[in-house]
Amino acid sequence: MDTTTILFYVFSGILLVSSFRVITARSTVHAALFLILSFFTAACIWMLLKAEFLAIALVLVYIGAVMVLFLFVVMMLDLNTDSAREGFWKHLPVAAVIGALIAFEMGIVLMGGFQLADAPTATAAQIEMGNTKLLGIEIYTAYLYPLQIAAVLLLVAIVAAIALTLRRRKDSRAMDPSEQVKVTKAQRLKIVKMALTVNTPAPPAAPAEGGQP
Repeated sequence: MDTTTILFYVFSGILLVSSFRVITARSTVHAALFLILSFFTAACIWMLLKAEFLAIALVLVYIGAVMVLFLFVVMMLDLNTDSAREGFWKHLPVAAVIGALIAFEMGIVLMGGFQLADAPTATAAQIEMGNTKLLGIEIYTAYLYPLQIAAVLLLVAIVAAIALTLRRRKDSRAMDPSEQVKVTKAQRLKIVKMALTVNTPAPPAAPAEGGQP
């Protein structure tokens, strides 16, 4: 077994463990950190597969930008994970069946890509162009519409994240400067006339017979 195969199994094991911890970690911040580890190990696997551009894009775009933004959003939302975990074991069988069905469907779709014997051979001109240019040509010609759909989904996710951060909290107190400027002189000081109230002191208690005064 060569070094590349050993590294592949090591990175694959780390990727599986970190992916499992993303959905089982009790803290949302820890889950985000495990997701960063998953992205990094996936980038290492792509490096072993000689897909350097995808590996660098995964590190720079997802780990360097998206996950940092995700961490800020998680810390700003201050999510209550205890209430979100209520009923976890009750819905676990249904979730396991749906997850297995999704994995089976993805396996059927992606199984054809693992048949290396049927993979087309690159011409001399394509090899000279490089992986990055060939990937760009393939994405913006054959997969242009799926790319636009993915961009729209990401835009909706960004808008939803911003909407969640701008929600109003019931326990927060803030002053509106525009309302303060509109206050007039009569509203700043209000004189209230109240009736005079005098509290009459209670009479002293009478001493007991034969006792000390």
